[in-house]
Amino acid sequence: MIIAIDGPAASGKGTLGKRLAEHYRLAHLDTGLIYRAVAKALLDAGAALDCEADAAQAARALTPDRLNDIALKTDHVGQAASKISAFPSVRAALLDFQRDFASAPQGAVLDGRDIGTVICPQADVKIFVVAAPEVRAHRRFQELLARGEAADERAVLADIVARDERDRNRALAPLKAASDAHALDTSMLDVEAAFRAALAIVEKARGSKG
Repeated sequence: MIIAIDGPAASGKGTLGKRLAEHYRLAHLDTGLIYRAVAKALLDAGAALDCEADAAQAARALTPDRLNDIALKTDHVGQAASKISAFPSVRAALLDFQRDFASAPQGAVLDGRDIGTVICPQADVKIFVVAAPEVRAHRRFQELLARGEAADERAVLADIVARDERDRNRALAPLKAASDAHALDTSMLDVEAAFRAALAIVEKARGSKG
């Protein structure tokens, strides 16, 4: 079984992906970490984030062990990842990485922004997670504070809005729900309620397919 979870930043898709993977004993891939790892490689090398050739080279050199770096979760790296993810050659370089992960015999859970539309259009279950920008900004603000990072909630909201704009309007693989995706709004849901709602979606989809 392949479960594809898409949605904008801080919508809760990553947490849902982990919980569903644990529940069904499937491997989980936060595909955002892949782009963050590429962005961090560029930042570490002092390379310009607007150079597509350098970004593509970093993407082709990516190895799974780089996804374990705790620094990938920082807001600075996240902003950089949002920029380099718009490059067609970067997305092309990482396409096989993601599809290979999803091709495991038992299946997998992948979360990102184009899983249901590009990476795994054949996924058994597709969930598109959304939440109001203000709610997502508050969640990200709380995450940053919990990690000991200085943050301004208004600045976080501005970044969320700007990132949404980039993701929705990029020419290649824009953020959008697949036509057969199940919408899940987590604006008013806590972690447990969101998980129960996602689990119900998966179980209903499994039931309809026998």
